[in-house]
Amino acid sequence: MSKQTSNKATAAIRASLKKRYARERRFQWYGRLAVLTGFVFLFILLADIVGKGWPAFTQHYIEVSVNLDPEVLGLPPNATREQMFTADYLGAIKSSLRAMFPEATGRKDKQQLYRLVSIGAEYDLRDRVLKEPQLIGHTSDIWLRAHAEAGSYLKGQVTAETAEADRRVKDQQMGWLDRLRADGRTESRFNTTFFTQGDSREPEMAGIRVALYGSFFTLLVTFAIAFPIGVAAAVYLEEFAPRNRLTDLIEININNLAAVPSIVFGLLGLAVFINFFELPRSAPVVGGIVLSLMTLPTIIITSRAAIQAVSPSIRQAALGVGASKLQTVVHHVLPVAMPGILTGSIIGMAQALGESAPLLMIGMVAFIMDVPAGVTDPATVLPVQIYLWADSPERGFTEKTSAAIMVLMGFLILMNALAVYLRKRFEMK
Repeated sequence: MSKQTSNKATAAIRASLKKRYARERRFQWYGRLAVLTGFVFLFILLADIVGKGWPAFTQHYIEVSVNLDPEVLGLPPNATREQMFTADYLGAIKSSLRAMFPEATGRKDKQQLYRLVSIGAEYDLRDRVLKEPQLIGHTSDIWLRAHAEAGSYLKGQVTAETAEADRRVKDQQMGWLDRLRADGRTESRFNTTFFTQGDSREPEMAGIRVALYGSFFTLLVTFAIAFPIGVAAAVYLEEFAPRNRLTDLIEININNLAAVPSIVFGLLGLAVFINFFELPRSAPVVGGIVLSLMTLPTIIITSRAAIQAVSPSIRQAALGVGASKLQTVVHHVLPVAMPGILTGSIIGMAQALGESAPLLMIGMVAFIMDVPAGVTDPATVLPVQIYLWADSPERGFTEKTSAAIMVLMGFLILMNALAVYLRKRFEMK
């Protein structure tokens, strides 16, 4: 080969390498751009949720000079605790508001005036009087929960710039609230009601306590069923099952079940567990069984992958010193595979926590205010509670929806962090 031919070949190779490296650099930049785009959309989504949900963690209160005269409350002298429990606290609040704003004379004006405080204010006042009976017979300045509409104005979500016909807070109510704020009679506090109360028709009284308990009981049933069955099935299929058409069919069906829409499991739960076995509707026990069926394929697949990843030398060493097949699996294979098994199980549980479609089918969409005491009591779960609030027209439920999503995302992050922690811990051992 002549020198000229060699130079041409070298130049061609260099040109080819240059193009190849340029394509590789472009591909890397495409990947970086894709990752950046994903992070931008994720940031926008999280910012929107946090921006809308953050106001739900605060609750406004209005200080009202309440006249607790026995005649106003409808109480006889030396009233008993039972009589104080049934006193006319709402009437006392209304008369006190009229005394603070005497210009409210017409029926419509009075209705707007009463809507400054929450419907639940009478119950707050009742609890305060039962706790401090000495308040009866005096006029006391008591902080009462503001109505959601009044709270939206105090939070700055509604302004006078919007046409009066397009907002629930009217001009007269804004004037009263401005006077209360100027007198120091409004206050913003952390909204404990959001975590301590159940669902309500009124946004300022609605909370996620029932949904939290329902989610806990539902996940408890799901874990109690899905984890032992899923791990046992994975161990059998991977370590003991013979390789034949039957096991191949089982493996194919497990993989197919992982892709079945969750609504199908809800239909199964409605038809079998509720209609056939007559289990209680809206109960965590039914929701847990349905979610365990949905989670089983994920746990089985991830557990089998973790068991397959165990080095064959561990099995051979255990069998070589006289251990049985069962002893080898229990004492050597499972401890090594446990990090992957726990990771897959917790991820499957996190997926179950975020499901709503199958639970809607079994009736967990009911309006429930009482906290469930067990797995058979009626309950709802966080995703279904979010669905119910998202369908409500009141502005107060919009922020409650976003706040509940923030709580749900927090639990999902904690569950994933727990999976990472347990995997690291077992790997160290």
